[in-house]
Amino acid sequence: MPTEFASLRQRTGLSLQELATPLGISPRTLRRYESGDSTPRPPVLELLRTLARTAPVRPGRHTFRMIDLFAGIGGLRRGFESIGGHCVFTSEWNKMAQRTYAANFQDKDDHQFAGDITSVDVADIPAFDVLLAGFPCQPFSIAGVSKKNSLGRSHGFKCEAQGTLFFDVARILEHHRPAAFLLENVKNLVSHDRGNTFRVIHRTLTEELGYTNLHWKVIDAKSFVPQHRERIFIVGFRDQNDFSFDDMLIPDVKAGPRLHTILHAEDGSEQPEGHFTAGPLAAVSERYTLSDKLWKYLQDYAEKHRRRGNGFGFGLVNGDDVARTLSARYHKDGSEILIQRPQGNPRRLTPRECARLMGFDRPGQPPFRIPVSDTQAYRQFGNAVVVDVVEAVARQMQPWLPVNDQSSLQRELQFRGVL
Repeated sequence: MPTEFASLRQRTGLSLQELATPLGISPRTLRRYESGDSTPRPPVLELLRTLARTAPVRPGRHTFRMIDLFAGIGGLRRGFESIGGHCVFTSEWNKMAQRTYAANFQDKDDHQFAGDITSVDVADIPAFDVLLAGFPCQPFSIAGVSKKNSLGRSHGFKCEAQGTLFFDVARILEHHRPAAFLLENVKNLVSHDRGNTFRVIHRTLTEELGYTNLHWKVIDAKSFVPQHRERIFIVGFRDQNDFSFDDMLIPDVKAGPRLHTILHAEDGSEQPEGHFTAGPLAAVSERYTLSDKLWKYLQDYAEKHRRRGNGFGFGLVNGDDVARTLSARYHKDGSEILIQRPQGNPRRLTPRECARLMGFDRPGQPPFRIPVSDTQAYRQFGNAVVVDVVEAVARQMQPWLPVNDQSSLQRELQFRGVL
């Protein structure tokens, strides 16, 4: 029977030589631990238990460790896994999103999954190299530091961002000092609250936390998927480097894919799936076709606003078009993306088509698991990031991300108090 040391060491995926240097224990002694000829000290076994549980960087498989905050259904994580990232901590408060996340990452995860990030002690988060966060945008108030001082109150992000979820991102960055981070938000973050919100974020990240190597860019996903979806991506590095968004390869939006690439074929080339499609041709279920009452309401509503000179209305598209932005309210009436049908009323996208539209489903890959109701699925995909865009940003960051698994292991040992 293998010794406990041998079993734990094998679970970490690390060789005896890789453990020897940071531990300061010779490979010969470690071999004696492994064979049972010698008994390791209790702190050594406890460290191995921790490493086995948190799955450290493994040579040839991962290059850096990351944490996934406000994780949703894992869009940021999927993008960075494509370049070798290994997730060691996840936080998402929504129970339904947790369910979808777990269904798609359960085969990989044995790390801590936290709910409310505001209740997490930063010291309990494992050492990591890259922070990912699609944090919600909340109001910030700008107040003079001198006034705060005169009142004996704290200032800086600990005051201005307190009560917002960005504060939790800031306190984790302050404690762990990772090599890099990626923050994602709505396009209007820069202009939110007359620019005050972004000024607090920028000052916090650069002046107070020291991430002066800061970059941001608004990217339209329709270069990658058939959907007009603009989001801001904020990239920061602890150390100076030559990263830039200026030379990022983004396909021409005019040559981007069209909706026919994500719609159900309905010609028998797909297998029927659940209640999304049925029959020998895997035709889209009638449940997604708008009722006469709803279709009339949407047409009347659009006409009323047309007469007033407003642009409100539904988005009626076919396979040669690009869709409007998929929103979390899509489950209500589907008005922003209605698919024309040869006959009769238009229909909503199915959740499977939404998964494709957001880049979670790819040809030749196992389908993204959707274990929740249609209503919840629409909300989740509407709140998600487009995976293809995240992958492109990740590739742009990759040359300046950690690649030395030994450095990550040493940081873990230091974090656990061994070094």
